[in-house]
Amino acid sequence: MRIDGWTKGGESPPASHFNALTGDKMRNRIRYPLALSTVVIACAIAFPAQAVDWGGYFRAGPGATKKDASRACYGLDGPGLKYRLGNECDFYGEFLLSQGFKADGVEYKANLMTNLWNGATDTGDSKLGIAQMFVEGKGYDFAPDVSFWVGKRYYARQDVHIVDTHYTDLSGVGAGADGISLGGPTLSLAWFRTDAAANQSGNRINADVHGIDTNPGGKLRVTGTFTHSAFTGGENGVGLGLLHSQDNFLGLGGGNTFWLQYAQGSAGLNGNFGNLAAPSSNKSWRVIESLTWQMGPLGGQAQVMFQQDKSAGLKVNSATIGGRASYAITNNLKFLAEAGYSQKKPDNGSTQKLAKLTLGPALTTGPGFWNRPELRLYVTHAKWNAAANAAAGAGGVTGIGDGRTKGTSYGAQAEMWF
Repeated sequence: MRIDGWTKGGESPPASHFNALTGDKMRNRIRYPLALSTVVIACAIAFPAQAVDWGGYFRAGPGATKKDASRACYGLDGPGLKYRLGNECDFYGEFLLSQGFKADGVEYKANLMTNLWNGATDTGDSKLGIAQMFVEGKGYDFAPDVSFWVGKRYYARQDVHIVDTHYTDLSGVGAGADGISLGGPTLSLAWFRTDAAANQSGNRINADVHGIDTNPGGKLRVTGTFTHSAFTGGENGVGLGLLHSQDNFLGLGGGNTFWLQYAQGSAGLNGNFGNLAAPSSNKSWRVIESLTWQMGPLGGQAQVMFQQDKSAGLKVNSATIGGRASYAITNNLKFLAEAGYSQKKPDNGSTQKLAKLTLGPALTTGPGFWNRPELRLYVTHAKWNAAANAAAGAGGVTGIGDGRTKGTSYGAQAEMWF
């Protein structure tokens, strides 16, 4: 079963949140009554003759830090600067229902994904939202191999799972055409519109060429972005992303992904909208190297990332290195370890630093790194400096606000996609 951007048991899994506008962890979830999901499921049951696909992702579990304190997690602000194993303080799930049908030779599919999120361990005061709602059609007589779509969707996403970051993410509300043949590679074209902020509307055009053969087992993807702000004081923007994917890199049984990304003005580095009022003097670039492997019982994923953002003549450099390893002790019992180091240096400020280590066992369905569900126990220890606390605000890195520069958390977590 494929859920736009990830495949069960194959590619990298979905992110646990919707980075649709800026690449930061924006959670623009619309409140809906729980009756919405009930109605959808009831309709699916009421029409058994029509095949309904159901899939999704969720994570949940209890955790603690210390007496008289809320549960704490550790990371710097910015994409890719927080390593997620044993370091997620929220409760999250996303669930997709898809209904396909055929009319006069044209194949249609309606897709609805609800999501549920709470920033704390429990589900009280959770927000239920619509993450995706779109219709796609294929088989039109003038372009039988092209898929056309309209609505809100996750689109053209590519992530590094261990940091829960889609470095490429064209998601949003829009319309487009996928699978336009270029004689080998294919082209996707899409138009997106945002009215997310009061009196700040914008348009975005994306051109995404993928499947360009470069070498045996290697393919290149090129993503172009143009943004236009449709309000007084708004700015335009452009962006370009290059992504090279290599199967079975160095014979390690996994793969390698390399990004090189540039954005200017109101375009975001991930190919999405950035700050719609950002002038053309605002420029950002980023390079990411991510490796996955599976050699017998030993699997894992690692990344190295460097990003530079320039705004109002000042630069901010962000960098991180880290990885997660899993070792299968038996077919259903693994030991997990994840370590990461991140830092962020603004021109006019001190360097923020944070290091994190997580250890723990997991019950799973198989020995592979991507096997899910996983039922985990973990202990996480982190250290950071005063500059990281100051940048995080009154609560510091942990949100507890006690001025500490190290902490230990523990707990249990279930993670699953299906």
